[in-house]
Amino acid sequence: MSSAAPVGYQSVFAPGLFNSRVIVVTGGGSGIGRCTAHELAHLGAHVVLVGRKSEKLQTVADEITTDGGAVSWHACDVRSEDAVTLLVQQVLAAHGHIHGLVNNAGGQFMSPLESISAKGWEAVLHTNLTGGFLMARECYRQWMTSNGGSVVNIVADMWGSMPGMGHSGAARAGMVSLTETAALEWACSGVRVNAVAPGYIASSGMDNYPPAAADMLRAMPQTVPLGRFGNEAEVSAAIAFLLSPAASFISGTTLRVDGARPQVRLGWPMRVPDAATQQRAAVKPYGGFHRAQVPRVFASAKPTRAAPKESQ
Repeated sequence: MSSAAPVGYQSVFAPGLFNSRVIVVTGGGSGIGRCTAHELAHLGAHVVLVGRKSEKLQTVADEITTDGGAVSWHACDVRSEDAVTLLVQQVLAAHGHIHGLVNNAGGQFMSPLESISAKGWEAVLHTNLTGGFLMARECYRQWMTSNGGSVVNIVADMWGSMPGMGHSGAARAGMVSLTETAALEWACSGVRVNAVAPGYIASSGMDNYPPAAADMLRAMPQTVPLGRFGNEAEVSAAIAFLLSPAASFISGTTLRVDGARPQVRLGWPMRVPDAATQQRAAVKPYGGFHRAQVPRVFASAKPTRAAPKESQ
């Protein structure tokens, strides 16, 4: 990334799209959550960052403030029912509204099923499923039931299952079902509920995997029909669209951002685009995030020591 001063988020959406809107982003301290918070703030929203680590939330809040956006943050463990209930109360007391929720907080670790303990299984399900349910339920109970709103749940590419991370696959599949159920039950209140399923995205979350996974991560683009990783801005754009009035008749759906990865099949030759083809307008990477950072695992040919596991 260039050392030049940031020029501002290059969103494809109209300036002021989310003016006067209050949007909560969980897992807002890094990765896709950080990027999404930047784009929403650039488009006029007051973004409420939520996460477990205060220092990370403060860093992102400082970035957004420097870029001219409106932001606040709350440290909260979304797995705790009491903490989530209090969090939503505090956001409403401070801002009076919650127009949108981006349920992005999540985390997992690599392990075959036979090696996952009950504690490990429950930790991943509580983070990736229960926490999202609690956040959505409280936003609905305390505000959206009488005022409407939009919820976007972040899931994952689990369409062919997730061998090596079965706990996460189960949780993400559960979140897709929850999305569909909530879309039906809450439509009477004018609430839309959708999901975004990122595929292989070059995000800081990749640095949480063990060093032994580095070679596998570097080889992953060759298993994607479009021949590359996605980036955080491409996921954020999908989230912004689903939150926007342009998606006013979209509810209960899951928007995949994955370069057709789940369609890969044995018996069909894998032919990825060459570099020139990847620059064609229809598939050229969209790099709107002015503060994007290359995951450490791709900065060197040698595997690096992974950071401790953390939320997205």
